[in-house]
Amino acid sequence: MEKFEKLTGIAAPMPLVNIDTDMIIPKGFLKTIKRTGLGVNLFDEMRYDREGNEIPDFVLNQPQYREAEILVAGDNFGCGSSREHAPWAIADFGIKSIISTSFADIFFNNCFKNGILPIVLPEEQVEVLMKDAEKGSNARMIVDLEAQTVTTSDGEVFPFEVDPFRKHCLLNGLDDIGLTMEKKPAIDAFEAKAAQERPWV
Repeated sequence: MEKFEKLTGIAAPMPLVNIDTDMIIPKGFLKTIKRTGLGVNLFDEMRYDREGNEIPDFVLNQPQYREAEILVAGDNFGCGSSREHAPWAIADFGIKSIISTSFADIFFNNCFKNGILPIVLPEEQVEVLMKDAEKGSNARMIVDLEAQTVTTSDGEVFPFEVDPFRKHCLLNGLDDIGLTMEKKPAIDAFEAKAAQERPWV
């Protein structure tokens, strides 16, 4: 998993509330077990018409937001079913951080496991960030995980809270497999000792 330290990027405004996982990645795209390739179908039913043509008004289809790495969203982002394909699609598109007033618990946890930093801020601060995001590609936000701050394009700084263990994992690019591999010397020592003590196993 890629390390997350300090991100300076374009933020896309998505002020909708209750964006559920079926909106993020519709159920028709859940056949794959690979984490890659889903970005093209992120928000599929909002991005494309029935003929597969882009809907120009949708935020991620607008030229200034095609390279967005931050999403400023409405309340209760990621609600609905617990599909991990939702953060897979978000990460594959290139979005590395989502800012909202609240997230659904399972989606929130899945974000950290897939290298995405979800940030919870008070409504009034999210409104400021939403307006900043509406400025387009010339307005770049800074998400600093080490300092635990979000900085607007105008230099306004908002601190955020993050669980220390999850922060450690993101800073070091550790998913569940990576955490296990940190214990590899101890695992190898245990297996070597077990092989000597119980060679018949």
